[in-house]
Amino acid sequence: MNLQRKFGAFALAALLVIALAPDADAQRRRARRAPAPPPPPAIAQHVTIMDGASGSILRCEDCETAIPPASMAKLMTVLIVLEQLRAGRISYDTTFPVSEYAWREHGAMSAGSHMFLPINAQVRVRDLIQGAVIVSANDACVVLAEGIAGSEQAFVAMMNRRAQELGLRSAHFRNATGLDDPEQRISSADLARLARHIMVTYPEFYPVYSRRQFTYNNHTQANRNPLLGAYEGADGVKTGHTDESGYGLVGSALVNGERRIIVFNGLPTMAARNSEAQRLMRAAFNDYALAQIAAAGDEVGQARVRLGSRATVPLVAQRNIVIGGPRGVQQGLTARIVYDGPLRAPIAEGDVVARLVIEGPNFRTQEFPLAAGRKIGRANWFSRAFEGLRLTFFGP
Repeated sequence: MNLQRKFGAFALAALLVIALAPDADAQRRRARRAPAPPPPPAIAQHVTIMDGASGSILRCEDCETAIPPASMAKLMTVLIVLEQLRAGRISYDTTFPVSEYAWREHGAMSAGSHMFLPINAQVRVRDLIQGAVIVSANDACVVLAEGIAGSEQAFVAMMNRRAQELGLRSAHFRNATGLDDPEQRISSADLARLARHIMVTYPEFYPVYSRRQFTYNNHTQANRNPLLGAYEGADGVKTGHTDESGYGLVGSALVNGERRIIVFNGLPTMAARNSEAQRLMRAAFNDYALAQIAAAGDEVGQARVRLGSRATVPLVAQRNIVIGGPRGVQQGLTARIVYDGPLRAPIAEGDVVARLVIEGPNFRTQEFPLAAGRKIGRANWFSRAFEGLRLTFFGP
């Protein structure tokens, strides 16, 4: 009897456990009905945020590494065309023929961006450059290259030569379109410098980058820049996408008299590029600031001079010394003057003889050249003789 009571109690407990145990099938059904957590947002790679007025880099995430630029390389293509226009070698009404190569490999017969150029047509530079800028037309770029230089290869040589002259050390171009090539590379920082150069040097042309659409040969195409119309003040510059590069952007906006330029690439989708472009542009204005350390010509220190007509020479800023970075970071910075000294006379006024190094935590070290603020001649014979004796007896 006791055994029966114990067994009955045990059976009841077992039934309770079974009753309380979750239904595995029901769990699986609920899991299938529950929405999957959203994937983490895609983060841009090789990010540059630049102040448009000074050219100071406010944020750099692997920004000096050479990357495949995709159609962002067309900034250099357009720059060469603008320089040819300004030099008077061509005009906006100059016409160039559409070769079979441009039509077949880069036009309507291709899968890339194009402006529907008919084969053998004569097309004005005015239309070609708008096609290259607004709808990223590969056929337009090739026609411009062939018309200006005789071949795309000769035009690419002009692009590379000009990049070096502008100090874009990471840049190496292999075509006029930006299509993938293992040797075609430029850093996001150099893309920002190139975009700023176009804005500053060709302000009369730059508004073309803000046009929302372009019509040619009865085909109207939209500008792919996701910032235009979506971010107040956005007015350029260039999108890019290839399999190797991912989705990228050179973007710019002017807000309350301040200009920012952003560059990034490596995103997996167009939608990711759109959201990241707006996020980075908001950060460019809200999270970063500039501080001017010295104006061009200001004296920032002195350097010792050996055997000179004066014992020291004033060091002056060659240009405005402006630094940028996250808001508030400037409070922790230090500045030091570096030179190989004492300097040897004679020294000409304007000679770059030192540099100002600014560094600190969470700040990308920046250096600025310092020039001699006055001419320093050699010491007279008596001073030189006395210095010789001093060195003989006492050493340097």
